[in-house]
Amino acid sequence: VQLVESGGGLVQPGGSLRLSCAASGFTFSTYAMSWYRQAPGKERELVAAIISTGGSTNYADSVKGRFTISRDNAKNTVYLQMNSLKLEDTAVYYCRAAISPFDFGAPGYWGQGTQVTVSS
Repeated sequence: VQLVESGGGLVQPGGSLRLSCAASGFTFSTYAMSWYRQAPGKERELVAAIISTGGSTNYADSVKGRFTISRDNAKNTVYLQMNSLKLEDTAVYYCRAAISPFDFGAPGYWGQGTQVTVSS
């Protein structure tokens, strides 16, 4: 199983980034996918999640209206579009695959993470 995140970087407040997570080694279309983040000195937190079909999503209150999670099952890829970025969005962002079509909290696999830094 491999989850490879990309798209992180340095962006100014108010800017946008699009993260991608390319999956391989499992049947991507049957796994719920999610994005987590971990800021220095803080616990890892759920940012957004999407069920296997893409028909339902879930977001942390802190990112609702700014971030959008989506997936392309034909490309085995999940995305996180991040708009109106704030300083407090600075963190390492991790992709996660849950061994369940619907329960993104089920046991699963993690990617290696990609750094997002929001700074002026």
